[in-house]
Amino acid sequence: MPHYLGIDVGTSAVKAILVDERQTAVAEADVPLQVSRPHDLWSEQDPEIWWQAVQSALDQLRTQSPSALANIRGIGLSGQMHGAVLLDENDLPLRPAILWNDGRSFREAQELGAKYPELSHATGVIPMPGFTAPKLVWLARHEPEIFRAVRKVMLPKDYIRLKLTGEIVTEMSDAAGTWWLDEAKRDWSDEALAATGLTRDHMPSLVEGSQASGTLRADIAQRWGLRSDVVVAGGAGDAAAGAVGLGAIEDGSAFISLGTSGQLFVTTQDFSPAPEAVVHSFCHAVPGRWFQMAAMLNGASCLAWGAHLLKRDIDELLRETEGAYRKPSSVLFLPYLAGERTPHNDPYARGVFFGLSPRTQQTDLVQAILEGVAFSFADAKRCLEQAGTPLTYAGMIGGGSRSVFWARIFASVLNVPMLRYQGSDKGPAFGAARLARLAATGEAPEAVCTAPSIIETIEPQPQLVELYGPRIEAFRSLYRALKPEFMRS
Repeated sequence: MPHYLGIDVGTSAVKAILVDERQTAVAEADVPLQVSRPHDLWSEQDPEIWWQAVQSALDQLRTQSPSALANIRGIGLSGQMHGAVLLDENDLPLRPAILWNDGRSFREAQELGAKYPELSHATGVIPMPGFTAPKLVWLARHEPEIFRAVRKVMLPKDYIRLKLTGEIVTEMSDAAGTWWLDEAKRDWSDEALAATGLTRDHMPSLVEGSQASGTLRADIAQRWGLRSDVVVAGGAGDAAAGAVGLGAIEDGSAFISLGTSGQLFVTTQDFSPAPEAVVHSFCHAVPGRWFQMAAMLNGASCLAWGAHLLKRDIDELLRETEGAYRKPSSVLFLPYLAGERTPHNDPYARGVFFGLSPRTQQTDLVQAILEGVAFSFADAKRCLEQAGTPLTYAGMIGGGSRSVFWARIFASVLNVPMLRYQGSDKGPAFGAARLARLAATGEAPEAVCTAPSIIETIEPQPQLVELYGPRIEAFRSLYRALKPEFMRS
């Protein structure tokens, strides 16, 4: 039976999943990663650690299910978006990759936006420090010798493609997050490239996410006992790969991704830019589709941070907090540990607990974290509404989706039903496996990218919706009050 492999190069882990012809997961692997923060606002990883983690994941899969791995017909790649992987003339990294949650190029992003305002409609969003293009302007200014040596600029998952196939290729949904792609034309924008001192020669080739980008190198196939004709699909950035895994490829399909970061994602049949609302309008991973997305830099990672700070197990904290929950917390939490993108475009924003008293318990802090992240999604929902895309329901994927308690908070904060899906925590890696199948078989996306079974629909509770309204406004007011202090700190 043919099998398909999805590999997701995340920020905190590389995840791999093997699925069979019935789209059943037969083996999974998860290899943790660390982020380097050598200076304030910086966030980096060595591309080689991704490759080492991928090799470890493949070794784990071979141990779990050697026959399934030997029968894979296609590999799909997903990964963290926006990262700048800078290669020299020998295709070797010139420096650590600058990641999506790196804020050092805030000034350069502002300058690009002020000098080239018309480009934001073509590229689907205003330039922000997380995107790849401002990073290269920063590099030219602060590390000019490295900038001069750059021969290719790649995205994180595509570095793994280079290792697997020897090809320098990316696909539309990941290219969309660079600020160099003309989203309507699904092609590189010569104007945006020129604005950052680059040309098409610096860019990878482009394919659709469901198309083949190459085949495995012979030594890689031999190393893991794979067939010599395994196709490597274009794949997708993690947000679009998550959508493919959920079957969210039709107009209006919406979901929340609650992983290290957070996204509120709605598929559109047309390219609908809304840069003034700080909404991302990007190419989808399948042809002829786009999406609008509000992107938050802080998601379930806030809960992991809180648990680490309290030296407690996350599941235990959630159980205790759910047991103590009666109404919205009197403590507010700004979840901006790594700055924020939508709606603030503020890399200087930071996390804040407000309203502490001698009576404050651990459960109050945890509830405030859960609510603070949900409040940031309320901001995201408002941005999408301003962009002309109302939210009537949302699926929920990512590690945070495992918590029914958190999903209930989301439903009442956003005042929309939340759908919990079977296998929703498999996320982008599963979507990448689906894209691998499309590239290998040529099937129509609609035939493969179906929605998983709904475990439950969580409706908003009217009483809590009413109580959360003032807390959301207080949350917004707190950020406005503290913004000048963030800039000064």
